[in-house]
Amino acid sequence: MEPPAAKRSRGCPAGPEERDAGAGAARGRGRPEALLDLSAKRVAESWAFEQVEERFSRVPEPVQKRIVFWSFPRSEREICMYSSLGYPPPEGEHDARVPFTRGLHLLQSGAVDRVLQVGFHLSGNVREPGSPGEPERLYHVSVSFDRCKITSVSCGCDNRDLFYCAHVVALSLYRIRHARQVELRLPISETLSQMNRDQLQKFVQYLISAHHTEVLPTAQRLADEILLLGSEINLVHGAPDPTAGAGIEDANCWHLDEEQIQEQVKQLLSNGGYYGASQQLRSMFSKVREMLRMRDSNGARMLILMTEQFLQDPRLALWRQQGTGMTDKCRQLWDELGSEEEEAVAATSPRYTVFGRALLAGELQWNDAHLQRILASDSYSSSLTGSMGGDKPTFDPQGRPLWLGEPFPTACARVDTLRAHGYPRQALRLASAIVNTLRLQRQHQLESYEQQRKELLQKGSTCITNTEGWVGHPLDPIGCLCRALLEACRLEEETLTLYSDTSPEKRKVAYQHVPVPGSPGESYLVLALEVALLGLGQQRALPEGLYAQDKVVRNEEQLLALLEEVELDERLVQVLRKQAGLLLEGGPFSGFGEVLFRESVPMHTCARYLFTALLPHDPDLAYRLALRAMRLPVLETAFPAGEPHPNPLDSIMSNRFPRWFILGHLETRQCELASTMLTAAKGDPKWLHAVLGSIQQNIHSPALLFKLAQDACKTATPVSAPPDTTLLGIALELGLQVMRMTLNVMTWRRREMVRWLVSCATEIGPQALINIMQNWYSLFTPVEAATIVAVTGTTQATLLRLQLDTPRREELWACARTLALQCAMKDPQNCALPALTLCEKNHSAFEAAYQIVLDAAAGGLGHAHLFTVARYMEHRGLPLRAYKLATLALAQLSIAFNQDSHPAVNDVLWACSLSHSLGRHELSAIVPLIIRSIHCAPMLSDILRRWTLSAPGLGPLGARRAAKPLGADRAPLCQLLDAAVTAYITTSHSRLTHISPRHYGDFIEFLGKARETFLLAPDGHLQFAQFLENLKQTYKGKKKLMLLVRERFG
Repeated sequence: MEPPAAKRSRGCPAGPEERDAGAGAARGRGRPEALLDLSAKRVAESWAFEQVEERFSRVPEPVQKRIVFWSFPRSEREICMYSSLGYPPPEGEHDARVPFTRGLHLLQSGAVDRVLQVGFHLSGNVREPGSPGEPERLYHVSVSFDRCKITSVSCGCDNRDLFYCAHVVALSLYRIRHARQVELRLPISETLSQMNRDQLQKFVQYLISAHHTEVLPTAQRLADEILLLGSEINLVHGAPDPTAGAGIEDANCWHLDEEQIQEQVKQLLSNGGYYGASQQLRSMFSKVREMLRMRDSNGARMLILMTEQFLQDPRLALWRQQGTGMTDKCRQLWDELGSEEEEAVAATSPRYTVFGRALLAGELQWNDAHLQRILASDSYSSSLTGSMGGDKPTFDPQGRPLWLGEPFPTACARVDTLRAHGYPRQALRLASAIVNTLRLQRQHQLESYEQQRKELLQKGSTCITNTEGWVGHPLDPIGCLCRALLEACRLEEETLTLYSDTSPEKRKVAYQHVPVPGSPGESYLVLALEVALLGLGQQRALPEGLYAQDKVVRNEEQLLALLEEVELDERLVQVLRKQAGLLLEGGPFSGFGEVLFRESVPMHTCARYLFTALLPHDPDLAYRLALRAMRLPVLETAFPAGEPHPNPLDSIMSNRFPRWFILGHLETRQCELASTMLTAAKGDPKWLHAVLGSIQQNIHSPALLFKLAQDACKTATPVSAPPDTTLLGIALELGLQVMRMTLNVMTWRRREMVRWLVSCATEIGPQALINIMQNWYSLFTPVEAATIVAVTGTTQATLLRLQLDTPRREELWACARTLALQCAMKDPQNCALPALTLCEKNHSAFEAAYQIVLDAAAGGLGHAHLFTVARYMEHRGLPLRAYKLATLALAQLSIAFNQDSHPAVNDVLWACSLSHSLGRHELSAIVPLIIRSIHCAPMLSDILRRWTLSAPGLGPLGARRAAKPLGADRAPLCQLLDAAVTAYITTSHSRLTHISPRHYGDFIEFLGKARETFLLAPDGHLQFAQFLENLKQTYKGKKKLMLLVRERFG
């Protein structure tokens, strides 16, 4: 029978002489460590205990105990790595989500007890407080270890997670922190070898008695096999010992639950559309990198398991069948998986995606003699080796090594591979050689540009020199190089890092200058800054596709986040100034150069960082760089300066620029750069006007221009300080530009913009307000000017804010009235009433506005607007003018026989009431208009009835002219009565032509109303009878209807 896994068989030697091992586990403070402990440490790290036993015929018990003692892991960071996934939990949930933190709390609260180490096996109890109302829970924990690695764990909590539970963490930390308090025993086989037959029998029987329900069947089976002479168990020398450590052939690696990893990745992929799932998968990738960096073989094992689950994702087949692409989140995860595969193997050509690069990584060679010398020594230089020969140079003019053996991204991937696999010194040596190469190449580029500068400037454009840029590249070359260089300069942190760099809270990172061997005066921190700026400032074409473009943006933000962690000292500021100058002089190789390729990636985000960093030290350079970066070439060639988009308030031009999926984002970053410059230039008229000119030339989105105007105004008017008049003027100028750009585009935002512009002009002073009123026709529509500009500019709040004297106030009012009258003439339909309202206090202006309304009525001003103005006049106490306008409105109105619910019904009734109140003359004049305009019988009869209720001229606005009501059979109402009767007759015939049975009841009610009107005439009864008889003869075929008529009217 084979021994169980991880429980190697041990021989049963004769009982060795018992010796006291003593407790001296650690050296005292300030005393050198014992030679026994020093040697036991080295043996415990690298030799399996079986190898020790085979190598030496007899190992003293104290030596065995020291080897067993030092075989347990000694670093809490390693325990942390296997008990924290690395993603930041929500606020307030750290204890609930991170096993390491929970385990640490359990340890500190004294929850660990009865800890026993038997050989390479550690066990103990962990008590965990229950939830409110629940009892305390006790968990038995056991851990096996070998060569300073935990090889298996077991806990009563039955935790099913990727890594160790909090109880395993608590027990492990107890063993690390309180090692001398842990009772230590040699492997159990050593103890058994000291017992005689009677003791062994008693031991076995007591063990079976204590655990008979669990082990009795197994004990009986083993006893039967041992008593059988030819059994397999009797052919094996020795017996398994789970406490004796691993065998020579056993793999030495940390415990990793492979099945749980597969299950977890499968579940997360199925929920891949959710933010939390994507975060956890990224954290698992981060854990792979962490393991690889520590040269932990589980890093590769975990990556293989994750890759298998990615390849088994059922959505792959579905996407292939449907011919659809992956979602952006899935592509990001697959891209990251490909990067991890490359790091795990090596780096290779950027022409392939996901696994393509990783599969070809095996072809990449590391046996190049020059490369090996670079990796082997810090002092490798041309002075030591001379020229290496070959087509490509191997050293720069200063004798420092270069690496030109492959494309730049591939070389940087080599650096990341070395760093990821735990070779930081070699990574730094290769990184330094790559930086030397970049410097030499840039020097050659500048020399080339100088030779063709005049020709390029005359041409005004250039072809792209880097179709595949370094920022956003699949291999992330600039990021790889920067992280390797910065890592060498990072000051060690005293506390453990539980979470990856994806935490939303920025942690301050302390860096120091670490000298570069062989390069006097340089540090890795300087190289990191130089490389980052070189990559960020590279002129490059925007790649195809939304995902690739989004990756460019994200990669740029990641690099800038790295730079923002670095605190700039005088040395770094000098580097910054030098690199900024080189970027400005870089020509077609720099995104800040004098000439640009039309579709090159804009430099706004990088320029914003450089501007902020340089401003305190070299303002002139900061502004020159930022102003140069304001360009957005793809829009400059499409729109002349100052021209708006075809859809001005929509900055994403998908119809004109189908390739530029992130154009809206880029324009927003351009706006942020401009806003930063405006804020910084406050109080400096020279730079303020320079920034204004750049904004007007380069920003084409009215929405963003308006935002800039608002930001500038807010900055210019602090609460506790006097306003900056220059910046206020610039805010107003930007606002005026927005008004001109959007004048012919009606949108709900225009009203907000107009109100803001008036407010901004008010902050500047009365002259600014008067100017926009005088030039309103190029800025506003008549409605905006009359209803917002003129009204807001003359409110009591505005006048108080301006603090004007009487002449100046009257000047503002006169300007507003002139504006209102001009708007009324241009658009009387919408501006006449606002103009009348604004001109109420000035007689001549009011008369002019009234005359505009009268002229407009002759020109076709609609009846609805005329009625509105007429009601306003009556409200103002001008009934005759109201009557005049009402008659003009009636002259344009036409209400058909079937329009009982016409929208003008109420206006007509109001006009009739007005004329009746004014007197008989006005009523007589309006009757013909009513008859001509209204053909609806119920409406005519309603008007007639109203006029017969009281005498005309008895209303509050009219003079008393008659003592009794007018009769319907006398002038002027007799004409209206005839019209009403005629309308009823006409309408009846019209309705009967197409009437259906379900409308018979309505028609009978209609005839009832008609009879009431007929009876107002002296011979009305006779007329109505004749009318009915005519209906019966004409429509005798509608027997049922005629029967209903006879029943109702006889």
